[in-house]
Amino acid sequence: MRHTLLILLAASLLTGCRQQRDNRFLTTLQKAEHNIENVSNSSKSGTSDSNAPTTVAAGKGYELPADINGQILLKRIGYIVSYNPQTKEPNWVAWYLSADRLQGDANRSGVEFQEDEEVPEPRSTTWDYYRSHYDRGHQCPAGDNKWSQESMNQSFLLTNICPQNPKLNKYEWNRLESQCREWAKEYGGVYVACGPIFSANSKKTIGQNKVKVPTAFFKVILCMTGKPKAIGFIYQNTGDKQDFRQCVRSVDEIEQITGYDFFKSLDDKVEKRVEAENNIDDWPQERLKGN
Repeated sequence: MRHTLLILLAASLLTGCRQQRDNRFLTTLQKAEHNIENVSNSSKSGTSDSNAPTTVAAGKGYELPADINGQILLKRIGYIVSYNPQTKEPNWVAWYLSADRLQGDANRSGVEFQEDEEVPEPRSTTWDYYRSHYDRGHQCPAGDNKWSQESMNQSFLLTNICPQNPKLNKYEWNRLESQCREWAKEYGGVYVACGPIFSANSKKTIGQNKVKVPTAFFKVILCMTGKPKAIGFIYQNTGDKQDFRQCVRSVDEIEQITGYDFFKSLDDKVEKRVEAENNIDDWPQERLKGN
C-alpha cells in the first residue's frame, strides 16, 4: 500500500511539472501575437532594473524592425529579440546603445551561457556548441550592458547567441562592436540592430537541436544626433580576414537581403534618405581598423 501511494504521488508531481511547463510555453507563444509597437511602448515605460540609465528607456523605438511572421518577441532589460524557433536563434536583436550604458560595475566574469526557458523546446543549449568549432557569438554584446548586472546576465541567454566563426568573433565582429561603443560615446547614443543571414542553400547545423549556422551577419546603426545618418555592415561567417570597408552596406541593401524593414519609426523622408547612404567616411573608424 505504501509503495502504491509513493507511485501515485510521483505521478502527480510529474503531471504538475508538465502542466507548469506547458503553461509557460503557452505564455511565451502568446507573446508572438504582440506586435513590435506593443513591445516598443512597454520598453519606453521603464525597466525592472532600478539602476537603468534614463537614456536606455529613452530610446524611441527607431531600432526596432517591422513585425515579421513566425517570430517570438522577447523583451529584455537591455535589448529586444525576435526569436526564430526554426533556426533556434534570433532573426534579429535590437537595442538603443546610449553612452551611459557603457558605465557601471556589471561584470561578465563568472557569467555562464544559459539555455532560455522562455522559448519552446527544442531550443539551443550549451551542449549544441560543444566541439562544434563555432563560438557562441553575442548579438547584443556583453560590453554594451555594463550598466546593469541583470542586463549583463541576460546577454548570455542563448536566444541572443548565434554560431560564429571564432576568428570573426575575436577580430572583425569584436572591432565592430567596439566601434559602436565609440559611436555611442561620440554621439550620446546610437540605435543598433543585428543578426544572422542565411544563404538560400544554407543547411549546416550544430548540435542535437540542429542550431542553424549563419552564412553571414548584418549590423545596422542609426545616429539621430545632428543630421540623422545610418550605416550597415555584412561580415561573412568565416575565418578569413575581412576589410571593414568591403563590408560596408547601405541599410537598403541589407533590407533587400534580409527582408526586414529597419528604422520603420522614422519620418518617411528621413528613412528613405538615411537608408540609401553607405558613406563610412561620415563615421569615425579608429576601432574598425586592425591587423
